[in-house]
Amino acid sequence: MSRFQSLLTALFMLASAQISLAEVITLAPVTTTEWKAVYGKVEARDHIPARARLGGSLVALSVVEGDVVVQGQELARIVDDKLAFQLAALAAQREALAAQLANAETDLNRGEELLKNGSTTSQRVDGLRTGVEVLRGQIAALDAQAEVIAQQQKEGAVLAPVSGRVLDVPVAKGAVVLPGEAIAAIGGGGTYLRIAVPERYLATLEQGAPIEMAEGDRTVTGTLSRIYPLIEGGRVVADVEIAGLTDEYIGARLLVRLPLAERKALMVPATAIVTRGGLDFVALVTEGGLDYRVVVPGQVRGEMVEIISGLKPGDRIETAPKTEAKSHD
Repeated sequence: MSRFQSLLTALFMLASAQISLAEVITLAPVTTTEWKAVYGKVEARDHIPARARLGGSLVALSVVEGDVVVQGQELARIVDDKLAFQLAALAAQREALAAQLANAETDLNRGEELLKNGSTTSQRVDGLRTGVEVLRGQIAALDAQAEVIAQQQKEGAVLAPVSGRVLDVPVAKGAVVLPGEAIAAIGGGGTYLRIAVPERYLATLEQGAPIEMAEGDRTVTGTLSRIYPLIEGGRVVADVEIAGLTDEYIGARLLVRLPLAERKALMVPATAIVTRGGLDFVALVTEGGLDYRVVVPGQVRGEMVEIISGLKPGDRIETAPKTEAKSHD
């Protein structure tokens, strides 16, 4: 077989393959969703500050921004030196009262022995007994005060209120802090997206509607979980639930798409569109053969392309025109 015959055979096989790939379809309107792209902000469900319960010097700080903590974990320690001095003063007072109590108990025992012998009066013994009870009560009061101060010393430990990630640490080791001052801000309980949409779209928003977000090469679907009734600055605030949303960067802005409306559109396969001289054509099947019709393509949805003008419902088109052209993108 000559080279020319081989070439003719190859061209014939290629033409046969193109013909076999060609398919004729009848256009009909399909329902398509109108989407609006908006930015959502990653928010922590629980944003709770770990506050100081004791005023004093911050002697230890064991966390920095970005650390993951569990509920009850010690984040910092505050020391008030005055509490140690108060405990020492209470301990000295207790020792003095304990010595007085020992002496009063000795006098009471002696008085009770004398009362048995008739050498003293009952009033005298009752007075001694009352003195012993007073001293015991004073010692108990000092012990209670010491427990209060010891509990204040324990409250110098700043604990994580929830499990989550440390978002902010506004203080430094060695700083003097006041009771109630925030030592660290903890974000926990999971994350969600908060979006703000112009109020003109309020009528089209629906709680529970699906939300799309691009994540790398795939599309993640979420749910519009809550729409807030308060409108500020002409914008409606809403929350979006997306499974697996990371809490690595709270406050990050992510692009999501909201479904706003549904409409009818003519969609054709992307392979049905060919380009010649900067114009887009679709092969329209007529009784006289193929008629290449100029069209205006719109949005691309997967493998389908919306046709804005140039075709009408009921038209029959060829999905793989037999011509040298590139498919519309």
